Amino acid sequence: MTLVAAPARLSTAAATFEADFAARLHWSADTDAAIEQRVADILADVQKRGDAAVLEYTARFDGLSAPNMAALELTQADFKAAFDAIPQAQRDALQAAAKRVRSYHEAQKKASGESWSYRDEDGTLLGQKVTPLDRVGIYVPGGKAAYPSSLLMNAIPAHVAGVQEIIMVVPTPVRGSVATGGTGEGTSTKGERNELVLAAAYVAGVTRAFTIGGAQAVAALAYGTATVPKVDKITGPGNAYVASAKKRVFGTVGIDMIAGPSEILVLADGTTPPDWVAMDLFSQAEHDELAQSILLCPDAAYLDAVQREIDCLLPTMPRAEIIAKSLTGRGALILTKDMEEACAISNRIAPEHLEVSSTDPHRWEPLLRHAGAIFLGAYTSESLGDYCAGPNHVLPTSGTARFSSPLGVYDFQKRSSLIEVSEAGAQVLGKIAAELAYGEGLQAHAQAAEMRLTTPVKPR
Repeated sequence: MTLVAAPARLSTAAATFEADFAARLHWSADTDAAIEQRVADILADVQKRGDAAVLEYTARFDGLSAPNMAALELTQADFKAAFDAIPQAQRDALQAAAKRVRSYHEAQKKASGESWSYRDEDGTLLGQKVTPLDRVGIYVPGGKAAYPSSLLMNAIPAHVAGVQEIIMVVPTPVRGSVATGGTGEGTSTKGERNELVLAAAYVAGVTRAFTIGGAQAVAALAYGTATVPKVDKITGPGNAYVASAKKRVFGTVGIDMIAGPSEILVLADGTTPPDWVAMDLFSQAEHDELAQSILLCPDAAYLDAVQREIDCLLPTMPRAEIIAKSLTGRGALILTKDMEEACAISNRIAPEHLEVSSTDPHRWEPLLRHAGAIFLGAYTSESLGDYCAGPNHVLPTSGTARFSSPLGVYDFQKRSSLIEVSEAGAQVLGKIAAELAYGEGLQAHAQAAEMRLTTPVKPR
């Protein structure tokens, strides 16, 4: 059977564009009610029974049968052994990527993650104290997919922020288990570990790790068990069960975000080789059938050229079937009247990844307000950002870039306001506060401020 990848061809000049555009963007984030109920039950069970429940669910879903939680814990020796076992080229790549990610986040911390203060004209000190979270949990997918790059992107900014304990959970399901799409009939005492993930944990400095996954892993991190320590925040991607669990435990712990399918939007002026752009569209389409790849360009002939490259390159792709379904179901090649209109449409979409594939990307960048990450110029493929450019690849999806940001050092910090009012400052601020407090009917507030107007503190 010949696979066909047929992204929708749209034109902003068409009378039906708005309706067609809205239909192409539509994606329901609603979670199946059965999943929601199952997740709620798992969370409650783990909260009640702790380790025993985690062991049962790990055997049921991952096919991994363990006598106790100690058997599911990975050690620093496991990380080092994995690092030593992988090929030298992979070791070098992990370390080079980690170095760049660390450098970027150190610059980010310096720019936006340091404490600060000042004194006003009355000598009152005002400021902000920035402190790291004590302990965070990072979820690393396993089973059908393994992402050492995501481990680096979650653990390294936590380290840079100053987090002392990073607890990793990573499922290592047995082949044929429910987690790998099987029937779950067989169990084993040893699951399938991804050596590159464990090596990345060594490079990134993970403190402790457990071979557990799913909603039960999120519950263990959120509530704590006799073995798994309770964390302050949970970050990292996962399937529908993980996403649902993260939503439900928010408030007990912090979470990074709820991610939808991967997205790429390419703004092209027609100067980039069309096969480069076709492959960039593939780079997100190969993630998932629900991933979205969109090209905006004012040159109809260039859109035709990209479609020809899609047709030519698709048979060479190992994940061709997924790419074809993604591009046909959610992809689009959109003809705009000019690049300015393309930028305006991009802002409406607020994509996760935004490539400005142009000879003069800095001309268009000021027009772009909403995107998780902006990749400037023909040589800046989105895939470089995924692995080694330096900025974080954990990005807002589904239009949430309108109000949220990439994962960063700031996600692993909290801020406390600093206020030290001088005696002179109290004479000014006390009158203001008392006036407003009386207006709100809060007598004690007002009198607490007024007492400091008349009664100086006696030195001891």
